[in-house]
Amino acid sequence: MTVDESIARDGGSDHPLVEFDGVNKYFGEIHVLDDVDLAVETREVSVVIGPSGSGKSTLLRCVNRLEEIQSGEVRLDGEAVSAPDADIDRLRQRVGMVFQSFNLFPHMTALENITIGPKEVLGVPAERARDRAESLIAKVGLGGQAESYPSELSGGQQQRVAIARALAMDPDVMLFDEVTSALDPELVGEVLDVMRDLADGGMTMLVVTHEMGFAREVGDRITLMSDGRIVENTPADRFFDEPTTRRGREFLSRLL
Repeated sequence: MTVDESIARDGGSDHPLVEFDGVNKYFGEIHVLDDVDLAVETREVSVVIGPSGSGKSTLLRCVNRLEEIQSGEVRLDGEAVSAPDADIDRLRQRVGMVFQSFNLFPHMTALENITIGPKEVLGVPAERARDRAESLIAKVGLGGQAESYPSELSGGQQQRVAIARALAMDPDVMLFDEVTSALDPELVGEVLDVMRDLADGGMTMLVVTHEMGFAREVGDRITLMSDGRIVENTPADRFFDEPTTRRGREFLSRLL
């Protein structure tokens, strides 16, 4: 299974595709993101790890402004998405996001869940949207399930429909927020296989996960967060072989 080249972006930009510059985010008195600097290059798979409550999911949600920041700047392809006059609708068309919960429309088939965005938001003709959706359904390994409703699909199948739905918008970057944590263990692999295929196809990805095997195999860079701060940001092989911080060594020792 390979991902068609239309989702793989060309490199060559003089700035990162996604960039956090001195970002601070509060929930009341809680400092959730504390002066965060992070860059994700085009075609890079950047994996964010860390204990629960460290700010990982909030970090992702700031990219498409599901969360508003209090200071600093978040940029997509050099454009400040955190600016007051940013075009939020256009921004969200460029950022695909897959959540822990599948968030599929229960009254729609898999095919309908995938085609609704391109038709209603992008104005893609119905026949072309259907052709694209059928291609994506096959690519995520769900051939024959196009007319199935979410209630007729396993958790792993629903999550793969959610991935296909995000890809149907032809995003510049894909955000994955703990997408396997709600799945039974035997279903995790089928979702990770789709994500591996996306990485192989050149999709830029920012991934929050506890799957350390996947992080080591697929990640280009590992970002370790703790208490809202980035405590380590290093190439994946270097992180797993020899973390540069005490916090990194402690985190790995507990997991591995």
